[in-house]
Amino acid sequence: MAARVGYNRCPVERTLFLSGNEAIAHGAVRAGAAFACGYPGTPSTEILETAARLEGIHAQWCVNEKVALETAVGASLAGVRSMVTMKHVGLNVAADPFMTLSLTGVNAGLVIVSADDPGMNSSQNEQDSRNYAKFAKIPMLEPSDSQEAYDFVAEAFSLSEEFDTPVLLRSTTRLSHGRGQVIPRVPVELVPRGYERDISKYVMVPQYARLRNRFVLERLETLRGRAEESPFNVLEAGTAEFGIIASGVAYTYAREAFPKAWFLKLGMSHPLPYGKVARLYQQVSRVVVVEELDPFIEEQVRALGLPVMGKEAIPAEGELDQDIVFRALEPFLSRRPPRRRRPVFPPAPRLADPQPVAGLPVRPPVLCAGCTHRAVFAALRRRKLAPMGDIGCYALGALPPLLALDSCLCMGASIGMMAGFNKALGRKAAAAVLGDSTFFHSGVTPLIDAFYNEADGLVIVLDNRTTAMTGHQGHPGTGLRPDRSQGPAVDLEMLCRGIGLRCATVAAGDYGALDAALKAELDAPGLGVIIALAPCVLMVSEKRGAIVVDEERCNLCGLCLDIGCPAIAPGDDCVSISDGCTGCGLCVEICRRGALSYAGASGAGSEGAP
Repeated sequence: MAARVGYNRCPVERTLFLSGNEAIAHGAVRAGAAFACGYPGTPSTEILETAARLEGIHAQWCVNEKVALETAVGASLAGVRSMVTMKHVGLNVAADPFMTLSLTGVNAGLVIVSADDPGMNSSQNEQDSRNYAKFAKIPMLEPSDSQEAYDFVAEAFSLSEEFDTPVLLRSTTRLSHGRGQVIPRVPVELVPRGYERDISKYVMVPQYARLRNRFVLERLETLRGRAEESPFNVLEAGTAEFGIIASGVAYTYAREAFPKAWFLKLGMSHPLPYGKVARLYQQVSRVVVVEELDPFIEEQVRALGLPVMGKEAIPAEGELDQDIVFRALEPFLSRRPPRRRRPVFPPAPRLADPQPVAGLPVRPPVLCAGCTHRAVFAALRRRKLAPMGDIGCYALGALPPLLALDSCLCMGASIGMMAGFNKALGRKAAAAVLGDSTFFHSGVTPLIDAFYNEADGLVIVLDNRTTAMTGHQGHPGTGLRPDRSQGPAVDLEMLCRGIGLRCATVAAGDYGALDAALKAELDAPGLGVIIALAPCVLMVSEKRGAIVVDEERCNLCGLCLDIGCPAIAPGDDCVSISDGCTGCGLCVEICRRGALSYAGASGAGSEGAP
């Protein structure tokens, strides 16, 4: 697995055009990484997908980020440079091994890539992963473009092995998905590493952990010295009388907004190079920190007793760009401040909510046309349950017109929340609704807990046979690997029955059978599982038939519109069906007047579900 194959054939002088995610994957191969794993999550997903297409590196999806990190640690101990990828909320899942890994250290280099999502383009929160580097006392690198994303990976592995530490490589959405030129470098030549048993290093019982904690504190100070010397931390001379400290893609924004400023560009942003910060202050009269999300750098500069401007002017929410940075700082940086008096800044502007473009209809996110799992939401709404939702496509079931989910907290939370809700009320008032990939990620353990604690309730797994939200990656229930090869698949129903639960699999498109299974479970005591099976409509190549409207029967009652299918639209006298229709037939089932039917079907259509 550690052999360097294929990548050497790429001429060094060839210029590539890569996204930040692709550059990280190519950089890992160049650095000699032979193992990569992770869990798909926007904006990090493409790193592992790209690695799976490259030679010389084994890439695999894991059931969740905690397992992924633990798997990568095992590969590192065996002597193989390893990389693990995740989005920012995934680092929360991996936090347990992550914090102790700082103490144990590594054998071969281990790099953790966390892709943050400022602006919450595809996330439930906007947390700043940089705090984890400080929390765990490990080094962190922040590339600002695709070339640096490629180059920094090799430096991260080098730091990891030199200082016996995991290294956090932090990306953000704009870097992950933006594209740029990348010049390949000569592949890194590695010295083979073997595994050596050392329980005082790798077994963190208290007597050993105390010794390793002392090592971590000493390592942090040594790393601070490396940050002072690092070529990735650069003091860039300017002609203005003010300086800007920035890291990652925020540096690019600030450099474009104020090209004449002095800059302290931080590629290795933790630990902070105090000496270089002090040298910037020797050159300018004012210093600003430009960073997205938390005042991570700003607070450390203030702790040095140095005056600095940051979140007084720079928004603490959302993505920045050069225009936002310029508008926030230009009124103050374009003029000399009064002597012996620190300028007073108005509150930082709040980022404006996206505004609709004049003349275009508002298009809120909805489930895809033909998504058969709409039937589940229709059935839940009819039963007047409090559905506890989860992360993934099906969180869209909370939005109008479905309005069929009451919560969405984090991966796998639906089952525990359902159990607690019903325990508090003493009845089956809530149901848990989650997708198959989410179930394997974080649903198995709360399901076992609910069984153990004799919860009374219902778990509905919407099984679409993929990880749809992030682009149709495989998971243990499908057996599909990142290189598209087929491995063994876990039988979800057998897993639930093995726990000791009632479990029924029904076709999500069979509305009558689905409603009957739901009624049976609600009438039965204890805890049960319904697997609503329907492959993701985007993976189904053929339509199941064309739906036609009987204009005389349709009275625009709105029942079919309530399922939120974007292929159905109201007209002047009746509804219309667009070419986006996949023929799932849910609208036929829902219609009480038989106004909708499959083309060529005998009669005017179904009389609909009760």
